Amino acid sequence: MMRSIAVAAIFAFGVAASAGAETYQIDASHSTIGFRIRHLVGKVKGRFDTFEGTFDHVDGKPAAWKAAAVIEAASVNTANAKRDDHLRNPDFFNVEKCPKLEFVSKKVTEVKGNTAKLHGDLTMLCVTKPVVLDLEIGGVIKEKDGLRAGALASGKLSRKEFKLLYNKILEAGGVAIGDEVEIDVEIEGTAGKKG
Repeated sequence: MMRSIAVAAIFAFGVAASAGAETYQIDASHSTIGFRIRHLVGKVKGRFDTFEGTFDHVDGKPAAWKAAAVIEAASVNTANAKRDDHLRNPDFFNVEKCPKLEFVSKKVTEVKGNTAKLHGDLTMLCVTKPVVLDLEIGGVIKEKDGLRAGALASGKLSRKEFKLLYNKILEAGGVAIGDEVEIDVEIEGTAGKKG
């Protein structure tokens, strides 16, 4: 019923730090992969609680930025246990057959200051499709034992493109669940930390 993107995540993003390339490990405790989708007269918000990934940054070379993330589909969380169990079954994410969502970046375009377009492949429900996310760089800080970088990403996807087709027809007409999924990703990553 949604994705993250991505995706995952998703999700990673050039940042400014040292003159060379840095590989950042996503800090899941300071990151969120969230989504929203229309349901009846409102929207349901959710997130994925278990994910990991990396993003590389080359200072001054945004075309070299790249990212990869893996999300556990079973970690979907909409703050409603009954609904979450339904999301894990074959009507939606089918987590036994397709346990992971994956995002791999392909390129970065339209760099303007601290914003850009992040292009990549998202795999969900065992289907891989290209996606484009709006990227906003949060920056880099030096910590006692390394570097910390942050970024935001957002976008919209059609769940039907990933063969996520379940729905209910309403008595008054129309359907219960929308097709468009809004993705909101907040990522922090660390580099150079020991241990």
